[in-house]
Amino acid sequence: MSISNLLFFAAMELVLCFTPGPAVLLVVSQSMQRGLRTSLRGALGILTGNAIYFALSAAGLGAILIASRTLFEVLRWFGAGYLVVIGARMILRPASASTTPPTRRALGTFAQGLLTQLANPKAIVFFTALLPQFIDPHGPVTLQFVILGIISTVIEFPVLATYAFAADRGRAAYSKHAPLIERLAGACLIAAGAKLAMTRA
Repeated sequence: MSISNLLFFAAMELVLCFTPGPAVLLVVSQSMQRGLRTSLRGALGILTGNAIYFALSAAGLGAILIASRTLFEVLRWFGAGYLVVIGARMILRPASASTTPPTRRALGTFAQGLLTQLANPKAIVFFTALLPQFIDPHGPVTLQFVILGIISTVIEFPVLATYAFAADRGRAAYSKHAPLIERLAGACLIAAGAKLAMTRA
């Protein structure tokens, strides 16, 4: 694996991370609803989903996912429906974040990030179709996947944290309008679900 390959991968990862997608919209909505610290747990859930896809790709199982159109469609609609339902609940029944027990909220936020990323068809395509292009088959394959995974995490987490911080600042500025903020957060989740629904195999 050459340095130029690593730099190109890092550049592509950075561009993809800054492009608003389901992961970004989820983190933004969580930060608007519950604050920066809680949304960072959602970001960790997203990165955990990435780690799972890295492992599947390293094991060669990722090709099975992308080759199955049926599985692709199931994941796409599950992910879209999941985000839309959560967003709709926030819009129809906005509630103060303080009414949710901290432990349950943390676990729920992490799970939302994990499920959103695992059900994101674009993530499947990235990890099973694009990622292998940066792997040298004549070198230690597992080590290369680990290196790419570390690079991906080092780039993506600060980007997600930046989006979360910006959303949290906006939330703090309009703290007197909590119901409106939660409805906006719900709208972000619905938008993320719509983006997933429009993804094509």
